[in-house]
Amino acid sequence: MRSAGDLENGMPALPTIGATRGFAAALGLLPALALLLAGCKPESEAQAPPPRPVRTITAEKSEVGESVKLTGQILAENEAAVAFRIGGRIIQRLAGVGDHVEPDQILAKLDPQNELNALRSARAALNAAQGKLSQAQNTFQRQETLLARGFTTRVLFDQAEQELRTRRSQVDDAKAQLEIAQDRVSYTQLKANIAGTITARGAESGEVVQPGQMIFQVARKVGWDAVFDVPAQVLRNAPPDPDIVVALTDDPAVTATGRVRQVDPQADPVTRTFRVRVSLTDPPAAMRLGATVTGRMKLDSANAISVPASALTNIDRQPAVWIVDPASMTVSLRTVEVLRFDPGSAIISQGLDGGEIVVTAGIQALHPGQKIRLIGSPS
Repeated sequence: MRSAGDLENGMPALPTIGATRGFAAALGLLPALALLLAGCKPESEAQAPPPRPVRTITAEKSEVGESVKLTGQILAENEAAVAFRIGGRIIQRLAGVGDHVEPDQILAKLDPQNELNALRSARAALNAAQGKLSQAQNTFQRQETLLARGFTTRVLFDQAEQELRTRRSQVDDAKAQLEIAQDRVSYTQLKANIAGTITARGAESGEVVQPGQMIFQVARKVGWDAVFDVPAQVLRNAPPDPDIVVALTDDPAVTATGRVRQVDPQADPVTRTFRVRVSLTDPPAAMRLGATVTGRMKLDSANAISVPASALTNIDRQPAVWIVDPASMTVSLRTVEVLRFDPGSAIISQGLDGGEIVVTAGIQALHPGQKIRLIGSPS
């Protein structure tokens, strides 16, 4: 309260100590009050979150087809096992693996002593049979003359005629035995009956071999195959007449094309794969027999859209992708049908028409209607 003296002098009265403390406390509440008022601003005036950065691609339809790559080797289209037609001991081997052979070329020889002895015996038997035939012919001629003159009986004439027939048969048999003996002598020499290259050897000099035992394996010089062991699933999905591209494993620049020539009807009991032979068209000289090759085959293709695997998400257990609306720069979910998965990508068969902007990175925190910003564009 002001005193009477103050009023009279026209001087304002000084505040008391209690009034001063209350004024200071009011000043201290001003910052808190300002913060409270700021928090009470309308929601429309609050700052919106920044657009989420994402990476995108533009969906484009193209012809997509799965390629199958298998490893195989080059083999001859036709191979023949060359063998002796008789048994015996090999005394000479005149060819080896890798040699080129021609028809009637001698490859090996057997010991011919037994066959030569049999040949001499057959010749001797033929000479004896021919001698007896001459004697029978003379007897028959005499009996024929005597019978015409009436100096012999019909019985003796018939006996002479029968003897002549028997001796002629014996001569024919001896000639046949001689031919057999001559053939067996020729069989002691193993000759190539085709032109080609020796790919395997089954016996050495000094060995005793049996008739028909493989001595050499000869690959014909015309017609080469690329041979692969193919799983059953690949055979089921393969087109009817696919084009196969075959390349050398150690030099992929050396290539040739071919078509399937033969598919084994029964699977291998161990690997459960089917052996497929691909006939090569004009293979280069660098593709030698036994070389390791890789074969590529493209399965049936279709028009579809390929997107990175990172673009896929799901909604209600259905595959889906995030689509960007370029006008509002917001995202929305769209369900799709996946034809198949490739390493790092997915082939979409339905759900995209082409031209859509698909989010490929940054999909983890997206929600429908969310504002986005394309990485690389200004914010």
